[in-house]
Amino acid sequence: MAAIVFTLLVAVFALPDLLFGLDQRSPFAQLVPFRPWILIGVAGLLVLLLVVMVFERRVLPFVDGVVLVLLVGAAMLVPRLVADPVPAGGTSFTVLAFNTYEGRADVQQLATLIEQERPDVVALSESGVRFSDRLRPLIEPMGYHLESSTGPRSRDVGGVTTAVSDRLGDVQARIGKETSAFPYIELSGAGLGGMRVAAFHSVAPVPGSVPDWRSDLGLLRQWCAGPTPAIVAGDFNATLDHSVLRDAIAGCGDAGAQTGEGLVPTWGPTQRIRDLFGPQIDHVIASNGITAESFKVHDIAGSDHRAIITRLRVPG
Repeated sequence: MAAIVFTLLVAVFALPDLLFGLDQRSPFAQLVPFRPWILIGVAGLLVLLLVVMVFERRVLPFVDGVVLVLLVGAAMLVPRLVADPVPAGGTSFTVLAFNTYEGRADVQQLATLIEQERPDVVALSESGVRFSDRLRPLIEPMGYHLESSTGPRSRDVGGVTTAVSDRLGDVQARIGKETSAFPYIELSGAGLGGMRVAAFHSVAPVPGSVPDWRSDLGLLRQWCAGPTPAIVAGDFNATLDHSVLRDAIAGCGDAGAQTGEGLVPTWGPTQRIRDLFGPQIDHVIASNGITAESFKVHDIAGSDHRAIITRLRVPG
């Protein structure tokens, strides 16, 4: 019995999403994104137990329990490190997603990245009219049209901005205000054909905001469970270790996981922490049938997030 209780205690910290949805509540909602590092700690505990077992065989059930937790945790992480095959045919579609950190990101560096990568759609979180007005003269000459979800009196932190390549023609933008804090932008029509592309930002699961966070992520179902092909890009403030995100995107694939880059950090309070320990909370997801070919991250000064560039293969 003691070994079972011990195993459950370890699992609560390493696998809260598999135990009654604990990861949807504080403090586990904040803890589970760091599962890779938690599992390293569990592996250290296993080594300690193995040393103790040399002298005391009665700890064997404890060892078995910890091994079980490690195997289940690894089974959830390893698939994100293995790239899926990319089907032949179709057309290439490139998406850039980036959180500008309250509009503080370096617009020149962002414009340079856009010039280099020439994405079809750019999705910018924490970017309202103020940031887009600084970016517009830099990228409109490249052939991009910008739309923001908030007005000139709103701070950048509450907005989402899209930049759409003129190659796609007269794409229509719809602002959705069902989210708790950050209106999203949904693009459709013209060169997108029957596909929808959304720039999305969820509230963070800080204590007191977890119910809003769950509600925001639930909105992803309208794109992933619907009959219309869709791509959603932005700062989801969640990783694939969160059961609420996995449930919400059923019917979609995650670009990072599809390309074997599903554990690449995209956020952290400092650059050093981000690069070493940061979770991947920025995503590009797409309906089943649309497959990611590549997933790359880029550092841009002034933001605590990395920009991600994803090339997708869209069926003809």
